[in-house]
Amino acid sequence: MTYRLECRLTASIPIADAFEVFKDPHNLERITPPWLNFRIVTPHVTIRQGAEIAYVIRWLGIPMKWKTVITRFDPPHAFIDEQARGPYTLWRHQHFFEETPAGTVISDQVDYRLPLGILGRIAHAAMVKHQLLAIFRYRQKAIAGLLNVPGISFDNPQVSRSASQ
Repeated sequence: MTYRLECRLTASIPIADAFEVFKDPHNLERITPPWLNFRIVTPHVTIRQGAEIAYVIRWLGIPMKWKTVITRFDPPHAFIDEQARGPYTLWRHQHFFEETPAGTVISDQVDYRLPLGILGRIAHAAMVKHQLLAIFRYRQKAIAGLLNVPGISFDNPQVSRSASQ
């Protein structure tokens, strides 16, 4: 079963300024909830096509290694990171930036799949879905704080079954 998490944030800033915040990989630590104890372990990393970024998080107190690869880098319009190693059987996080009359719309679309078949679906319904929604709600508020401009609005993150995978 593949799931899709989507959320959007609109900020009254130019697209290049919004993208600049996401180009700094250390901002990922700033927009991740503290209860995950997120830490980048790749030294001197820059966001670019082909970049590999290794992280450590703590999920339910258990340390987990995670590695993503930037598979698309199209500044200032989009970039995609995909899990190379980690807890999911699929994790594809697409970041889109669109300039509109209201400002820049920053969209996240995450397609993900859990291991373990039916047990993974049960874990998703009981816990994983709720945790991911909490993480992305936190992210949106933290991104709003990093952008530090008036006129920021965001949608609540939503999870659905994905028809594309």
